[in-house]
Amino acid sequence: MVALGVFLHALGGFAAGSFYIPFKKVRNWAWESYWLAGGVCSWIIAPWVVALLVVPQLFSVLTEAPPSAIFWTYLFGVLWGIGGLTFGLSMRYLGMSLGYAIALGFCAAFGTIIPPIFKGEFGDLIAHTSGRVTLAGIFICLIGIAICGWAGVSKEKEMPDEKKKEAIKEFNFAKGLWVAIFAGIMSACMIFGIEAGEPIADLAFGENSTSLWKNSPIFIFVLAGGFTTNFLWCAYLNIKNRTAKDYLNRRNSPLISNYFFSALAGITWYLQFMFFGMGKTRMGDYDFSSWTIHMAFIIVFSNIWALIFREWKGSSKRTHRIIILGILVLVASICVVGWGNYLKKAEKEPANPVTQSPQPIRLAYSQ
Repeated sequence: MVALGVFLHALGGFAAGSFYIPFKKVRNWAWESYWLAGGVCSWIIAPWVVALLVVPQLFSVLTEAPPSAIFWTYLFGVLWGIGGLTFGLSMRYLGMSLGYAIALGFCAAFGTIIPPIFKGEFGDLIAHTSGRVTLAGIFICLIGIAICGWAGVSKEKEMPDEKKKEAIKEFNFAKGLWVAIFAGIMSACMIFGIEAGEPIADLAFGENSTSLWKNSPIFIFVLAGGFTTNFLWCAYLNIKNRTAKDYLNRRNSPLISNYFFSALAGITWYLQFMFFGMGKTRMGDYDFSSWTIHMAFIIVFSNIWALIFREWKGSSKRTHRIIILGILVLVASICVVGWGNYLKKAEKEPANPVTQSPQPIRLAYSQ
């Protein structure tokens, strides 16, 4: 079960680490235009389509859902939307590898540690071997993220500005650093929104359900919150920069192509949370570690794409070795977290009665 959860998180990490690639195919549109076009697909259309397909009696569930759960899920979605918005900006200023490493480092730390502390479960983690192993895996993950950030800083020092801007046209380390830190902290609100939406999921599938789709109705509200934030900001930029014409300008941009690639990016963005929600249902009592695993996979795949797109071109072999080391440490952290979850499952399983009752075995043998 845990192995399936890790695999699903890997799919989610691949989607998250890849979603920005289709945006590179958008031509003659401002950032706010293609970000909003993709967001309509990722925050509104995709979660509703999936929920309608997999949630029995969806509208009855949404009508009966506790208003407080809907409110907090939506509110955390609004806060996460601020993080997602600035996360997109961090890609503009830092590129895929460095932007992901810094933003997701803070996101992983806040999103993984705070939920068990809030629930009063942190002491239980420390008290059990499985919990300590899982926490060790999380710590190793943070080390891996720090190594990736170190590689990014090393690259920034080695490459002249003109080289940086060949791969990242708007490269700005100072501005990107602050944006990425803020984005990472605010993006952790996604996991808080999912936690707040548990009553909605329980109503849809039952409190003890292990359905892979259990978290699907939650995303309707948490992503609607994200859409609210992003819509307001992008609409403001459209008006301020006079870029609203992008959506209808047929002469200066390939309109159909731009909508297609924006939609593809948006759907890919949503898939990360769809697979994350599925994987979370398979991580057992330590499902809080799902957030760390998800972040680790995102950084692994985003750095692989960064290498493919030659964002590291011009940096030294030493810097390449550092980023490869960071990726390997992240992979190791995933294995350790998975081991911790496996130990937790073993702790819960009843002991084998054969090993506990040698007397009956001897009697049977003597007969």
